[in-house]
Amino acid sequence: MSDLPSTESSYTLMIRDLPQQERPRERLARVGAPALSTAELLAITLRTGVGGENVVRLAERLLAHFSGLPGLARASISELQQVKGVGPAKAVEIKAALELGRRLTATQPQERPKVSSPGDAANLLMSEMMFLEQEHLRVILLDTRNTVLATPTIYVGSLNTSVVRIGELFRAAIKENAAAVIVAHNHPSGDPSPSPEDVHVTRQLVKAGQLLDISVLDHLVIGHQRFVSLKERGLGFD
Repeated sequence: MSDLPSTESSYTLMIRDLPQQERPRERLARVGAPALSTAELLAITLRTGVGGENVVRLAERLLAHFSGLPGLARASISELQQVKGVGPAKAVEIKAALELGRRLTATQPQERPKVSSPGDAANLLMSEMMFLEQEHLRVILLDTRNTVLATPTIYVGSLNTSVVRIGELFRAAIKENAAAVIVAHNHPSGDPSPSPEDVHVTRQLVKAGQLLDISVLDHLVIGHQRFVSLKERGLGFD
């Protein structure tokens, strides 16, 4: 039996625990696709959850299982169906949506994403980082127009200045000739509230960036579907 919903009401029923204005399809219509997280966009493709599960939660599980969109794109239809809640119809729809994105990228090979806000930066990384079981420190390398050059992982483990080598982060920036960077790390607890150590590391990064003439634009802490911008809160950017 197909797992496609037969009516509009079935889609709404499966996300009944979300306020109407916060449902992915309604949010896209109201604020536009770029404002939605990767999980929300995937949820629109999935349309329904399973066993009463929120469809956004199903999308999050898929992204976590395959370690983000790249892994999801590499997965076969049979591999997708191994995830609870994904039947043949959903698996085919996911592959079709990702193939459309791949073909668009192929027609515009020179186009790379740009970061103009903390939300843009968070959306680049959140789907891959929010369910990691260890802290990962990543850096978004940007050119003079805030175009993304790369997003390498610099460190895995608890964020602590005694073990995080500031030079490693800027080595990647120098290698790519980046003009600016945005630093991001996750909190496995799901709570993105910055710790005193997060603020201390940020101060060290900002100072090092000033010496190297590489701007540290922000430091994001990523939780479960939430993030905090230390720059917006004035933490570590004295």
